[in-house]
Amino acid sequence: MRAQDAFAKAEQLFQQEKYEEAKKSFAQLLSNNPNNYKVKEYLGDIAGHQKKWDEALYYYKALKNQFPQEAMYFYKFGGALGMKAKSVSKFKALTMLDDIETAFCTAARLDEKHVDCRWALVMFYIELPGIVGGSEKKAQKYANELMRISKVDGYLSKGYIDEYYERYDEAEKNYTRAYEIGHSKITFQKLYNLYLNKIRDKAKANKLKEQFEK
Repeated sequence: MRAQDAFAKAEQLFQQEKYEEAKKSFAQLLSNNPNNYKVKEYLGDIAGHQKKWDEALYYYKALKNQFPQEAMYFYKFGGALGMKAKSVSKFKALTMLDDIETAFCTAARLDEKHVDCRWALVMFYIELPGIVGGSEKKAQKYANELMRISKVDGYLSKGYIDEYYERYDEAEKNYTRAYEIGHSKITFQKLYNLYLNKIRDKAKANKLKEQFEK
């Protein structure tokens, strides 16, 4: 019972974003039970919040090896590796691309309804130059998969791709559909920012804002 209480307390500290205190509590729990995978995941998450990517990778790598059928651990490993790639030299980052892609693709293969890993792949393929593996075709493949899982995410991802390639009319259509279905803060912001910063139509932006705030 004491271990359960200690875990609940550490979890509470994490939720309160008291990461250093939570880390100490989880580290103590791990020393008492080195096989506690939930504790390892929290320690990886804390390292991620603290931008300690090597530490996060240490825990996520152990978890994906321990649970090779668990999509979330591959997604988290790929995410931490992607963030590390942004903090190192361009040359070193290039050597990490295959591992990032493999991690996200594995997560997508393991879980056909995993939204976040598909978003990660859309962004990965769009933001990479073609010479090192970037591909709109591959991005659209995962946007189509998102469309099957969640119409809102599907339209948002397609809008994101269109916006990246400055196809603003198409981006507007996709963001509008996402907004009409979701009517959420995220869908509003995507369409509002497109009107304000890309299409530069303040009248449309203001009209949308008025509608959303009613």
